[in-house]
Amino acid sequence: MRMSVVGTGYVGLVAGTCFAESGNHVICVDCDARKIDLLNKGEVPIYEPGLKELVVSNARAGRLQFTTRLEDAVKRSRIVFLAVGTPPAADGSADLSAILDVARTIGRTMAGLERKDAYRIVVMKSTVPVGTHAKVSEAIASQTDHPFDYVSNPEFLKEGAAIEDFTKPDRVVIGANNHAVVEIMRELYAPFMRRSERLLVMDPASAEMTKYAANALLATKISFMNEIAGLCERLGADVEQVRHGIGSDSRIGSAFLFPGVGYGGSCFPKDVSALVSMGEAVGHPMSVVAAVQEVNQRQRRRFAQRVIDHFGDACRRTTLAVWGLAFKARTDDVREAPAIAAVRMFRERGMRVRAHDPEAMQTGALEIGDPAVEMCGDEYEALQGADALVIFTDWPNFRNPDFDLVSERLKTKLIFDGRNMYDPTTLAKRGFRYVCVGRPTKPAE
Repeated sequence: MRMSVVGTGYVGLVAGTCFAESGNHVICVDCDARKIDLLNKGEVPIYEPGLKELVVSNARAGRLQFTTRLEDAVKRSRIVFLAVGTPPAADGSADLSAILDVARTIGRTMAGLERKDAYRIVVMKSTVPVGTHAKVSEAIASQTDHPFDYVSNPEFLKEGAAIEDFTKPDRVVIGANNHAVVEIMRELYAPFMRRSERLLVMDPASAEMTKYAANALLATKISFMNEIAGLCERLGADVEQVRHGIGSDSRIGSAFLFPGVGYGGSCFPKDVSALVSMGEAVGHPMSVVAAVQEVNQRQRRRFAQRVIDHFGDACRRTTLAVWGLAFKARTDDVREAPAIAAVRMFRERGMRVRAHDPEAMQTGALEIGDPAVEMCGDEYEALQGADALVIFTDWPNFRNPDFDLVSERLKTKLIFDGRNMYDPTTLAKRGFRYVCVGRPTKPAE
């Protein structure tokens, strides 16, 4: 099939590349000329394992192209995917202005074609509020009387595992009212469903809601466990044992029950906020979801405050080694990353920060915006002369470090672990004071 994908951010670039890998001819479009120039040179502006190799190979094969010319891409494509950003507005709602601008451009381009060649299928990949299907359809129809169909096809990709998630999906949600279009979408996704059929068909509004409901429920599990972890700290229970105890219940499951420093990234914070805003707009308060949002913000501050409280009046004489800036491992995404907010809190108290992240050094430095925060070449360099190690991201190379070297480089054998990566008893035997989330702190031996 010949298609275009509008938007070369995380969702659009992964989708376009994977569709090209399955044999389709794909044109990726973006208004950012610098980004398109990089992609045409074989450079990928985001870090996602395996993505660059697929981009380069499919571009060389002629199945994947990059351009800033939206009208040209629409003319050459029967299917147009929209993967345009929907940033939060001041009130927390999703800003649809960019998507509606693209929709009107699609309509104008269709209007300039002969009727027999003008039909297009417009597929929404972006996460958009319930009811967007009508707004986008109206925007297209305001520019042309040529026929088109609209499909809601929300993405369910995890950063760091996006290629795997796209090519081996748990499910593919198709929101459409035209049976013929559903069959076209089924054919498009067939290469990714050779073992089992996982395509779910529903109306567009329900497809839009499915995406928000899924992300809000996952965020709820995270915030719930973070609240339980805080209570465990007060009552002397061990949240890791509690997690295993409830995760073994088949009605609950073990996924997303890991306590930590709170969720971040481009999806959960934005989608939870948008769902709260949607409820307010129609007079239906989303009380549980609003509480999830509040708990997450509190969890970020709480962990950072534990570090600050430990040093108290000595904060201005304290140096911290920070491991991890990305909101999760296997990505360079620092949007809403707990580490970024914490580093800012540390700096406000006059603490010196030496940070390292395997992939998010550049994005982290830009987001923090404080040249006094030192970015170090590796995790052990960050430790040199630090009074404590603070861990925010569970990168694999942080999981089993050289503790002898950690001990040698730290001024004090003190670790604050926001990801619960180590065993408290083992670290106590090594002479470390180990402060983590929801687990009793054992005295160093």
